[in-house]
Amino acid sequence: MNVIRKQGEPDLATVYIAELDDGELIEFVESVQPPIPASEKWVLIVSTLRGCPVSCPICDAGKRYAGKLSAGEILDQIDYMVNKRYSDGKIPVNKFKIQFARMGDPAFNPAVLEVLEELPVIYDAPGLIPCISTVAPHETDVFFERLAEVKNRLYPYGNFQMQFSLHTSSENARRKLIPVRTWSFKKMSDWGSEFYSNGDRKIALNFAPVEDFPVEPSVIADIFSPEHFMIKLTPVNPTRSSMHEEIAGTIDPDDPGSADHLVRQFQSAGFDTILSIGETRENQIGSNCGMYVGQVSS
Repeated sequence: MNVIRKQGEPDLATVYIAELDDGELIEFVESVQPPIPASEKWVLIVSTLRGCPVSCPICDAGKRYAGKLSAGEILDQIDYMVNKRYSDGKIPVNKFKIQFARMGDPAFNPAVLEVLEELPVIYDAPGLIPCISTVAPHETDVFFERLAEVKNRLYPYGNFQMQFSLHTSSENARRKLIPVRTWSFKKMSDWGSEFYSNGDRKIALNFAPVEDFPVEPSVIADIFSPEHFMIKLTPVNPTRSSMHEEIAGTIDPDDPGSADHLVRQFQSAGFDTILSIGETRENQIGSNCGMYVGQVSS
């Protein structure tokens, strides 16, 4: 792997573009969360696929798909960022989060499980918290079964973060935002309640609400238990895809109050609810969601 370009601000986020041995380009990100110092929270966001087969209209990663990354290619991204700061592999960060959420849905790639097995061996990182964010694609049951076993064995007691991206409370409408076959909400709920153990972080249900797509907290509460699930609300990022498709989000990143009604409704339904709005500077950097690699390869 050869890093050929980067852009960003060290005190916020940096996006890296790397060329693989076969000439394919991938990207990965490191970020901090001002005013929290990097010694307290450091986030790495890595790719698991060469592009993505899902082609969600709010995400740029699905413009093309060229297959899965190997465990070594995923680890190379992490190694690159770790070695820049902690060349001895000792990472004294209170919350060292690795998100498998840049290019590609990690549930498509069993190599992600190999990486989860290797991380505690390779790094001395007491604050390590892996994060899997997925749309729960159809026919990925084996991945999720193995993921539960790995989590229980290596990352118990709150050292793992699981996220399902829903975006709407209507399963029919969701097919327009996530145009592949996925698990039903009930199947996600059943699996998640089994996956959750005492002391775990609650499983996040991600919503980037879109105009004309319903988000009804009462519907979600009828399917998902607030005992095992929480709600994460985010704006729709201004990616090339979302702008081309003219997809408008209902949460204004410059006006957090625009989400107040949804936050209150989810809280009234019993859910722990967080509103996650990144620094708007990250939209210029390309670290929020848009693919910087598209600018390099186009």
